Amino acid sequence: MLFDKLSSRLARLTWLFSTILLVGPGLGCQKDVASPAAVPAAEEPGTSSTSRLLGSTLVGEYTPQQLATHVSGIPFAAALIRYPIRVYRLTYATKTPAGQTVTASGALLVPTVPVGQQLPLLSYQHGTISPADEGKAPSYYSSGSEIYSAVSVLASTGYVVSAPDYIGYGASKTQPHPYEHAESLASTSLDMLRAAKEFCQQQQTGLNAKTFLLGYSEGGFATLALHRLMEVTATAEFTVTASAPGAGAYHKSAFATYIMNATQPLNFLSSYVWVLDTYNRVYGLNRPAAFYYNEPYATQLAANPLGPVPTLPATLFTPGLRAAVLNGTDQPLTKTFLANDIYDWKPRAPLALFHGTADDYVPFFNSQDAYNAMRARGATQVELHPIQGGNHFTSAMPYTLEAFAFISQYN
Repeated sequence: MLFDKLSSRLARLTWLFSTILLVGPGLGCQKDVASPAAVPAAEEPGTSSTSRLLGSTLVGEYTPQQLATHVSGIPFAAALIRYPIRVYRLTYATKTPAGQTVTASGALLVPTVPVGQQLPLLSYQHGTISPADEGKAPSYYSSGSEIYSAVSVLASTGYVVSAPDYIGYGASKTQPHPYEHAESLASTSLDMLRAAKEFCQQQQTGLNAKTFLLGYSEGGFATLALHRLMEVTATAEFTVTASAPGAGAYHKSAFATYIMNATQPLNFLSSYVWVLDTYNRVYGLNRPAAFYYNEPYATQLAANPLGPVPTLPATLFTPGLRAAVLNGTDQPLTKTFLANDIYDWKPRAPLALFHGTADDYVPFFNSQDAYNAMRARGATQVELHPIQGGNHFTSAMPYTLEAFAFISQYN
């Protein structure tokens, strides 16, 4: 649905963001098994009084004319550009799923606005980046990335954009990326926001009290996890004004059942393997690949968890694993799925869930289930926006249009 307040300016954002939005897969993981409803409490370096910011580097200053060259191949995009921007690479302290304090990084995009103008913060959670595409992480500000083109134009319209790399990229690239691990995606993104706020204070960049959250696919999952974490642990620091996650795998336990039940080809099983590899490591299950996968894939995936796999679940996964997931008889593994269910809680800030109804990568029921559960808990400002007939990739365009229309109501 389109909002009556949607201007032609926002409509044109569709061309920009949908063209370069990275829309990766969505599943998730978390640290030592917690209850499904548990939200991690802030801890060192997670208290609000602890400084996160470790350093900053100016990547570049870009005039509107230069920004226009970043999007020269996208119709109307240059017309959206309003302010020059400065791009910084921030390094900051955060924690791995194992609790180790590490240096992480991210990009901060700051528009150059008239003196005295206060700006909202926007946390932008990127989609899946394979390890081979390390250079597309936000802090590199590389040509062709989400940050370089689409998000730069967004910042130029008047948002201070905080874009975490996540653990496993940028300054923390020696760490394995905890693929769709709810706790660390949320805490790393929140610590980046804290570092961004510190930096703005140091630079005397005026911020207002508004904070917006956006992201699609893995970024959508990260966005919903961040929203929950902020409303539970960071209300003294930030107010979530509105969030608009798209196409995230919020109902992990149901997603696992969906995969193991599937008899049709699934084109993204390699992404699900990445999730299982993360669960196996983060939760300390430490099971051999042969527990999860049939040969010859077990041997191949033991050597390279991101290697090619067949499209049929019955061909890839062992009968024992499929039966255990479907029957709920493997409690340690089942708990890892439940610990990453982030669909069933009550948000206070306005929230719009966007999802293609024909998404065969991250099925639509993830957003439907979240909407139903949140409304049942009394959340009156939650909306569900089905993108009729859209798959995981074709839904990027309408998601972008409607998500920015949604947050514009509160800006």
